[in-house]
Formats: sequence, C-alpha cells, structure tokens
Amino acid sequence: MKYLSINSWRWLVISKNNNNNDSILNDGIRAREVRLIDQNGEQLGIKAKRDALEIAGRVNLDLVLVAPNAKPPVARIMDYGKYKFEQQKKDKEARKNQKIINLKEVRLSPTIEEHDFNTKLRNARKFLEKGDKVKASIRFKGRAITHKEIGQRVLDRFAEACKDVATIESKPKMDGRSMFLVLAPTNEK
Repeated sequence: MKYLSINSWRWLVISKNNNNNDSILNDGIRAREVRLIDQNGEQLGIKAKRDALEIAGRVNLDLVLVAPNAKPPVARIMDYGKYKFEQQKKDKEARKNQKIINLKEVRLSPTIEEHDFNTKLRNARKFLEKGDKVKASIRFKGRAITHKEIGQRVLDRFAEACKDVATIESKPKMDGRSMFLVLAPTNEK
C-alpha cells in the first residue's frame, strides 16, 4: 500500500485487494468529472473532480472511485479506512467458515498381506472421518507391472471396504508405474 501526502486532508492511496482491483481515491482519480454519491448513499449528480474533492474535504472523508469503467466514473464519499477494516473483517469471517480438505495418501502394494491391508484401511477410514480425501496408490515394482489386474483387485477391495464412509471420486487408473484411486468423504454431517 502506498501513501503520498498531498494536502492536509487529501491522500493518494493505491492498494492491492485480494481480488486485484485497484482502489483509487482522492487525487489519484484521473477523470475530469464523476458521478458523485455522498456518505448516506444519495446521488449528488455529475460533478467536476475538483468540486467532488471539495465536498469530501468539507465532511472530512475520502473520495473513492467505486466504478472506474462507468461513463462518467462513479465516486463515493466514505471513510476509506473504515471501509477497508470492514472488508478485512468480512474476508476473515469468510475464511473462518471455509472447510479445508486435505489429500492424504495411503500406499499399498499388489502383494499386500491381510494385516497390512487392515492397518492401511484403518488409517484411511480415520482420514475420511476427519473430512480429508484419501488417495490410495499402488506402486508396481519390477515385473509386477505385467499383472495390473492384481493391483486393480486390491484397490477395488480397498474402495469396497471404505464404502460406508467414502465415495469414489476417481476410479483406479494408471500413472506411469503407479495405479491410484481417490476417495472423498460422504457428507452426512
């Protein structure tokens, strides 16, 4: 954020928001005339930039360009600091309500034993119950790549065992020497 002092009450502020729109205010506005909206939301009509800045200065507020692409551009008289604070509060609240889903990976082998399979299955079910996605992958070593159907059966068995807590997001598919499938948690909450 850049601040350049121009007069005692005028500031040129160009800030980068999260959505990459530039907020231009006070002397940073380049248009000769603007459609002016006062602090109460009432339209004051089309005014010269100098007059609009004067009106904003009288009430000790900023002149902010809210619609720069309109003909003429729309400017609003507001307390820019308070406006930015409110926007930050809204953004923080929106981030708080977001659910972040992680992708956890469980590695199996085509010749996995029953006990190892159950351990991997238990871990995957724990991840799914927490709300994370699970990627079950099988890495084929050496000549095992010639028997892809064995890996396919292991992944199908794994998906079938997780069926009550997960849905298959992507079917088993090959990627180089690996075969994988992605399971997503069922939304019953």
